[in-house]
Amino acid sequence: MRSDAVTKGIQQAPHRSLFHALGLTEEEMQKPLVGIVSSYNEIVPGHMNLDKIVEAVKLGVAMAGGTPIVFPAIAVCDGISMGHLGMKYSLVTRDLIADSTEAMAMAHAFDALVMIPNCDKNVPGLLMAAARVNIPTVFVSGGPMLAGHVKGKKTSLSSMFEAVGAYAVGKMSEEEVKEYEKKTCPTCGSCSGMYTANSMNCLTEVLGMGLKGNGTIPAVYSERIQLAKHAGMQVMEMLKRNIRPRDIMTKEAFENALTMDMALGCSTNSMLHLPAIAHEAGVELNVDIANEISAKTPNLCHLAPAGHTYIEELNEAGGIYAVMHEISKKGLLHLDCITVTGKTVGENIKDCVNKNPEVIRPIENPYSQTGGIAILRGNLAPNSAVVKRSAVAEEMMVHEGPARVFDCEEDAIKAIKGGEIKAGDVVVIRYEGPKGGPGMREMLNPTSAIAGMGLGSSVALITDGRFSGASRGASIGHVCPEAAVGGAIALVKEGDIIKINIPENQLQLMVSDEELAERKKNWKAKKPEITTGYLARYASLVTSAERGAILEVPRNNETDISDRAE
Repeated sequence: MRSDAVTKGIQQAPHRSLFHALGLTEEEMQKPLVGIVSSYNEIVPGHMNLDKIVEAVKLGVAMAGGTPIVFPAIAVCDGISMGHLGMKYSLVTRDLIADSTEAMAMAHAFDALVMIPNCDKNVPGLLMAAARVNIPTVFVSGGPMLAGHVKGKKTSLSSMFEAVGAYAVGKMSEEEVKEYEKKTCPTCGSCSGMYTANSMNCLTEVLGMGLKGNGTIPAVYSERIQLAKHAGMQVMEMLKRNIRPRDIMTKEAFENALTMDMALGCSTNSMLHLPAIAHEAGVELNVDIANEISAKTPNLCHLAPAGHTYIEELNEAGGIYAVMHEISKKGLLHLDCITVTGKTVGENIKDCVNKNPEVIRPIENPYSQTGGIAILRGNLAPNSAVVKRSAVAEEMMVHEGPARVFDCEEDAIKAIKGGEIKAGDVVVIRYEGPKGGPGMREMLNPTSAIAGMGLGSSVALITDGRFSGASRGASIGHVCPEAAVGGAIALVKEGDIIKINIPENQLQLMVSDEELAERKKNWKAKKPEITTGYLARYASLVTSAERGAILEVPRNNETDISDRAE
């Protein structure tokens, strides 16, 4: 066992003395040491229940013959950090989480890991760590929040942000906003729509790194506790069979994840996280294949913000396995991929049934014949941009309008709420990319303000930043190259005409090449807002959004961390 390095032999007597200091017995030291990575904290609603999940996992590990030992991982609440300086610290935590988990796993010679994430960057960060360390690992999340209820209708966090926009134009009173405020988030858990957290928890299940129900069983259900116990038991089975993350997260598994991303209508943030996770697993995932996969993958689900169903209803309809079963009817999944169940994808899903064709459309009757996400290109985004096609109003699939240009999110919000943005406009928010932010902020506030003010079917928003999974409308993000490195988005002037054609995957600035070249000569990089601390270090290492905003340093004589783990 890997843990022999800290528990066996006379040379390890000092190590054992420290285990004794922890209260461990000789018997416990003879068993495999299983690290339980707890993302519990009291600031993220999706994480406040993870102490219960941790205890259940520990029990499962112990029942199966292992010694569970808990250590922490951080997590940021994207909702609370939204719309202010705090959002610059959201995406950057993904890499902090991966790095700190790697450090803890390697330093203490764990034999296996159980990852307990839930919210936005915590899930991909721990998946990156799992791929990097490459010891037997199972994921079990904290589960989704139940939907809220206001005036007889189900609601979620996106409804809350849009209520603020409605209030700004007099469509809602302060008392009505207060009612939404009190009733929109009724339980612990990750926010109840197909936002980033739930997208990534669902895709963890698709990748094969989580057990059935990981993405959909509500946080407050006792079934979630049972799932956690089974995850603890299953990691011991994986250890026995030496099944590791890189055995599971193969090129084919990532293609499955992209396919299901399209079928489910996941958050655009998946286009950042899947390439980053794949990179750690030794798989290069080019965003170009997203359109290839989308072209042949029908969109079967319209969960909030795209529609009016929620994760709890997806769970009742049969969950992720039921959607996978529908998609498999078209031969779109690699069914021979191994998973943490010890079985293949095909074996896992073969008996699954779609229990509600209104929530999971049958393959013969999809919402659309193409997937929920599209990659756009053109002179405004020569390397790529991303849009959640399934959440765009039909009349905005093709749009042409004048640019309204802002160099930060705050200025854009002020203009939107001040009534300066009119039907037909294309709002451009730049210098919000991975380097330029730094940190690539989510633009839920401006998209929600546009929707709440009744402009969602007439105004587009384009940014080198990114969007919350809760954003809807013609919200085009991840524009590459970003403004901070001199991308074309830095050269857009007020009033320039921008042409959007989502069915044709095009994003075009209607300015001649000669004019753009002239503008580039006169362009000067904007002075960075933050030049010290972690964000400054992050900005110096981060790559572009189309590569997953991974961190990269010069590599000479590199040795893979998983090789050192042997």
